[in-house]
Amino acid sequence: MFPQSNLNDITHVIQLAIAPVFLLTAVGTIIGVLANRLARIVDRIRVLEERRPGAEDQELLLRALGVLDRRLKLVYLAVGCAVFCALFVGLLIVVAFFDAFVKLDLTKFIGALFVLAMMAFISALVVFLREIFLAVNSTHREMR
Repeated sequence: MFPQSNLNDITHVIQLAIAPVFLLTAVGTIIGVLANRLARIVDRIRVLEERRPGAEDQELLLRALGVLDRRLKLVYLAVGCAVFCALFVGLLIVVAFFDAFVKLDLTKFIGALFVLAMMAFISALVVFLREIFLAVNSTHREMR
């Protein structure tokens, strides 16, 4: 059995870990959305590559492939940022638990991990937004 003070410490750390766990859920959801976009882009590239050898509109096809390539790189970068965010949050939770049981002051390190996680999360969202703008813009160009 844990002494009451240790049990209170564990309970407090678990309560503090709840917010980062919600962040992990959000990051996981975004990674799922990005993975779906990545799969759709790859599928579209495959379709256009199959059409390419006998296509009459080579220039249009190459432009479309160029846009898809830029989108692919942006989604890939956004996934990387989101994964780094998840890694920082996971490490933050582990360090927070470690801090509760060791006589070290890791609060600045925990704060730094949170800031890094937020920066990675914001970066993922900004890159994702850029990819969406590129997708919408290229669609509007094709319709003209």
